[in-house]
Amino acid sequence: MHSLSRKQLLALVLITLVWGINWPVMKIGVTDYPPLTFRMISMWLGLPVLALGLVLTRAPFRIPRTHWRELFWLSLSNMFIWHALMIVAVKSLTSGRAAILGYSMPVFSAVLGALLFGNKLATRAWGGVAAAGLGVLLLLWHEFTQLAGRPLGVVYALISAVAWAMGVQLMRRTTLTVPTLTISFWMTTLTAVVMTVLSVLFEQPQWKAPSPTTWSAIVFNAVMIFGIVQTLWLSLARNLTPVASTLSVMMIPIIGVFSGAWWLGEVLHWQDWAAVVLIVLAIGSVLLPAKMR
Repeated sequence: MHSLSRKQLLALVLITLVWGINWPVMKIGVTDYPPLTFRMISMWLGLPVLALGLVLTRAPFRIPRTHWRELFWLSLSNMFIWHALMIVAVKSLTSGRAAILGYSMPVFSAVLGALLFGNKLATRAWGGVAAAGLGVLLLLWHEFTQLAGRPLGVVYALISAVAWAMGVQLMRRTTLTVPTLTISFWMTTLTAVVMTVLSVLFEQPQWKAPSPTTWSAIVFNAVMIFGIVQTLWLSLARNLTPVASTLSVMMIPIIGVFSGAWWLGEVLHWQDWAAVVLIVLAIGSVLLPAKMR
């Protein structure tokens, strides 16, 4: 962590805390409100915050036409699938369980990097992949064995994690030369349009005025997640040391699990405890440098 500047360290702490506690915040927001509509409103309200950031930093709004196709694929993998399926998964699962499954992303990213992009994956890392798989199976087993279980929510969360993992690989190889804030603005704009279409198609009969509690969750996501933290992460991810980024990623689901248990009274079963440990071990095995292990 010594290679981080003070500003980077503060940003990393903010990202970890905000993304961690946002899991119970999202659960509160979608408990009695259509999830895709919740996501749509949050994104449209977050766009003015991003636009203000572009103006204050004098970053360009324009992305050259030659990069539009790449921008679409980055948006599809990093945001379209993740935001649509994960918010539906949050509604059907506990916030802690959704966080565990969502942050299996680094493990999928390591596997995709090895299979599709020729990255070297150490033998020990394959043990981490097995640990992650066992953690997911524990959660699936619990959902299938409970009468009120929602195994489809687990599937949605896993598809989201795989899509995001592909997005991370593509983002590392992007040829876009515009600032990260510009990329974030247009990715969020495109995703807001997609969420609007999905909301109209699947949730229009459920539309209603958000309650004050739902509005609080919407505003939190609009300002903190889409307006600030998402761009901070995209900016820092290119410069963070492997140790720093790994510790951040490992802490987010832990904060999500325990904040959900404390705030929402979500009951943690032994499968949840075991899955947290297995996913954290898996993330560490595929991301931490050998000397750190």
